[in-house]
Amino acid sequence: MVGQKLTIVQLLPELDEGGVEGETLDLAIYLSRNGYRSIVISGGGRLVPQLEEAGCIHVHWPHIGEKSLRCLPYISKLRKFLLAEQVDVLHMRSRLPAWIGYLAWKLLPESQRPSLITTFHGFHSVNSYSSIMTKGERVVAVSEIIKRHIIDEYKIDEEKIRLIYGGVDTQEFSPETVISDRVLQLRQKWLAAHEDKPVIMLPGRFTQLKGQDILIESLALIKKCDFVCLLIGDTEEKPAFTLKLRNQIEFHGLDEKVLLVGHCSDMPAALLLADIVISASSTKPEAFGKVAIEAMAMGKPMIATAHGGSLETVVPGRTGWLVPPLDPKSMSIAIFEALSDLENTEKLGQQGREWVSEHFTTKIMCEKMIALYCEAYKDKKSLRV
Repeated sequence: MVGQKLTIVQLLPELDEGGVEGETLDLAIYLSRNGYRSIVISGGGRLVPQLEEAGCIHVHWPHIGEKSLRCLPYISKLRKFLLAEQVDVLHMRSRLPAWIGYLAWKLLPESQRPSLITTFHGFHSVNSYSSIMTKGERVVAVSEIIKRHIIDEYKIDEEKIRLIYGGVDTQEFSPETVISDRVLQLRQKWLAAHEDKPVIMLPGRFTQLKGQDILIESLALIKKCDFVCLLIGDTEEKPAFTLKLRNQIEFHGLDEKVLLVGHCSDMPAALLLADIVISASSTKPEAFGKVAIEAMAMGKPMIATAHGGSLETVVPGRTGWLVPPLDPKSMSIAIFEALSDLENTEKLGQQGREWVSEHFTTKIMCEKMIALYCEAYKDKKSLRV
């Protein structure tokens, strides 16, 4: 560790919902609470008030993640910002802002450059545009499979890469800290007509990648079973895909069983309604998959597709089930098994909670990231001596 408390800037397109945004928020707050100067630059979003209430600084730069000429002036603006704020570490989390950050960083004299960190949050298309995420002096991989992707596709020195899993706040995501009124409010809003039915839940953005359509197909195969399924996510973000899901639900006669409930700002309470939580990523694997660890932290078992980060977070037979991606039949079998023995399903959920506490907490993630920041800062400082 270093003696002084560093000034850390995280740079990303927006602060709305999603794994990247959530991890940025968690780290920013942890830094602030531990005496670091914690700054986030983004185009804004619904997480900004939470960030600022925790004592972090948010700098709102519209269009910072937009592929247009409007973002180009930010190169000079960021260069001046890095100097004026005496930034020690610049952490870039997304490709277009990373190009802005990298070019601003390169325009600084070497003696005045902050340490440069990049995080690979996904399986980016392999090309020169995506290669910007390898330009950090340290490159963070959010899972083993992402680390292997970086090494195989970009041929960078493995010594430069650090594996740091995402984490969940086990104080926020804890059954003990969620008051019953919060759960009751959501139950009355979503499940008033579905008392005592097992609840299946898929939280996630309404996109093809998240596999809501695959889940609906799997539920159609077991629709005679007693259940209600809640699809949680912003129905306005991708209206064409939302319409497709509604048509699919109607076609299979699942109108009373599969409910599109919209965005939820209280996921700990929402997860307590579930008996089973699904991660159905389909055409593209999750790089890590925050939903899985949040659900398990709340004592809920997972059914996840067996590719990407789920292979590292979900343990078959111990914390849930893994099924082949794009395979509604296999998913329906796993759901049927979970519904048929809810006592065992609950046991898997409790074991999942223990698993997350041991491996995937925000505290573990943040302490590893701070250690990386300090390591990079010390290396930079030693080069200037």
